[in-house]
Amino acid sequence: MGFVKTKKEIAEIQKVVGNPRFTNCEMLMVEFNTRPEIVKHVLPPGLEPGPEPVIAAMVGRWQSNGVGDFEGGAIYVAARHGDIEATYVLAMYMTTDTAIMYGREVFGEPKKQAKMSLHHLGNRMNGWVERGGVRLIEMEADLQKNLDISQPIKLPSFNIKARPATNGIGLEEDAILTLAELEGRLTTHREGKGSLVLRGTINDPLDELEIVDIRRAVYFEGDVIGQARTIGRIPAKDFLPYLYARMEDFSAPEFNTERNLKSNL
Repeated sequence: MGFVKTKKEIAEIQKVVGNPRFTNCEMLMVEFNTRPEIVKHVLPPGLEPGPEPVIAAMVGRWQSNGVGDFEGGAIYVAARHGDIEATYVLAMYMTTDTAIMYGREVFGEPKKQAKMSLHHLGNRMNGWVERGGVRLIEMEADLQKNLDISQPIKLPSFNIKARPATNGIGLEEDAILTLAELEGRLTTHREGKGSLVLRGTINDPLDELEIVDIRRAVYFEGDVIGQARTIGRIPAKDFLPYLYARMEDFSAPEFNTERNLKSNL
């Protein structure tokens, strides 16, 4: 029966979960410089700022060997853990619950559900991510330069797996720092100029990420494969402010149906 998996079913599931493959990927990124103090502020304990205060906004679409077709976007912050340099996934948005569940439960990606769009018109592209009626990410790019596709590109990223305590106070246990080591085998890789607007809400304050200047826009198509592993732990009390920041603010007045009902009596 489906509520209890057999050993054979478990083996098949683990084969996919442990070896994710994302095919026919399309990803448009706009990289920008921000202020060093912003990077330092948003990075949780266990991570240090990368060599430069760089953040990238991304919009993309993918097919996969385990979670179907999906679309989404993300915010990546240049970071370091010991001698490992990668990007920290500060925020991530997906269009399907399957993609959300896989990335959040396995990698620890801070995924939320949203709408997105990605369009081509010759060398020009535009994309956006929308949540709660707000265009959180809106970008345009003019991609004039073709880059080398003969060698795979590395796409490492830091994520954090953490669970709120059952009684609602603190974390259930220490947070887990993970490293997703992804490799892109490209069919298209282009670079050019870009523009970017970040907007915010109480639950998605992307407008707090100041855009000092745009570095470049990058677009690629291809397949992405890889694995993830645990590389550290973060004490529960130290990660608590970051956990609550990436969850919905359940104390917000608009979520308090009980209070709203009473106010209308």
